[in-house]
Amino acid sequence: MTIELVNVTKRVGAVTHVKPVTLTLHPGAFNVLLGETGAGKTSLIKLMAGLDPAASGTIKMNGRDVTRLSTQKRNISLVHQFFVNYPHMTVFDNIASPLRVAGMAKSEIAGRVEQAAKLLQLTPMLKRRPQELSGGQQQRTALARAIVKEAQAVFLDEPLANLDYKLREELRDQLPELFAGRGAVVVYATSEPEEALMLGGRTVLMHDGRVVQYGATAEIYRHPQTLTAAQVFSNPPINTAPIVKRGTRAHMGESISWELSGPAVNLTDGDYTVAVRPNYVLPLRDRGADVPMTGTVLVTELSGSESSAHFNLPGGAWVSLSHGVHPYRVGQDHQFFMDASRCFYFAPDGALAA
Repeated sequence: MTIELVNVTKRVGAVTHVKPVTLTLHPGAFNVLLGETGAGKTSLIKLMAGLDPAASGTIKMNGRDVTRLSTQKRNISLVHQFFVNYPHMTVFDNIASPLRVAGMAKSEIAGRVEQAAKLLQLTPMLKRRPQELSGGQQQRTALARAIVKEAQAVFLDEPLANLDYKLREELRDQLPELFAGRGAVVVYATSEPEEALMLGGRTVLMHDGRVVQYGATAEIYRHPQTLTAAQVFSNPPINTAPIVKRGTRAHMGESISWELSGPAVNLTDGDYTVAVRPNYVLPLRDRGADVPMTGTVLVTELSGSESSAHFNLPGGAWVSLSHGVHPYRVGQDHQFFMDASRCFYFAPDGALAA
């Protein structure tokens, strides 16, 4: 089973929500759609699911043109971030509903529902109705309905967004196992880079209705091909600043410079944009972090065992993310240290230069 999109677009009136997308999605691993709110993730899912018509282009499932087919004829399952269950039905009946619509025998329905309920730890709740369940149990019910159908394609549109942190972690760990070995193309939309990394598989980076990069998740994270891709795949936001390369050194403003290494040494002298993730800008000199920079602290945050600080540099505001608790003082200057070996360099047109 594969899903193939060729120059697919979506328009609402005069506004283009999805610009020409050509993409092939395969089974065997999660296909993650990653982008900020409004990037086009849900719009693309609706096109593949048949909920919205394509303005142009072709959508194929397993080589079959389904561009004009209704959702019911595409053999798909869809789970939203909101708990979409039938309130008047029990959990058992909610899970069984697509099988009954398909005309499956009662005995087979019972077996499939029990198997899915066991996988999602819903067996004790099968006689309850959705309003008697917690939020996590309701979302488990929606996931069980998607699993039991054994659809060719499963679309998960930010399915964990409305759950508390503990439930999100638990279900996120389970999801790849739940769909493993089913031969279905699984598409998972999220706005969180960390979630994409946890799920692994392959990632489609989306921005402004376009696919800006697609490939193995870890590979895209390590090697973004454009400045836009690096910005989409970073939370907190990746730090960027204009630099000038002269000889073997990079110069950021008048006071910050460093010796280049690797492929960056061979760049033509001139203007570039440097980008480095916040976890490689530290409040203390450590390992490779040895390029000093001083900035005024604007905001500080403490999250578990990590500290972050937003600070001003000549090129704009930057973020430092480090382990431990650090004595930042808002409004005061603080010295930070950048690991230059972790920098990306982008040409004026946004393409990766080194």
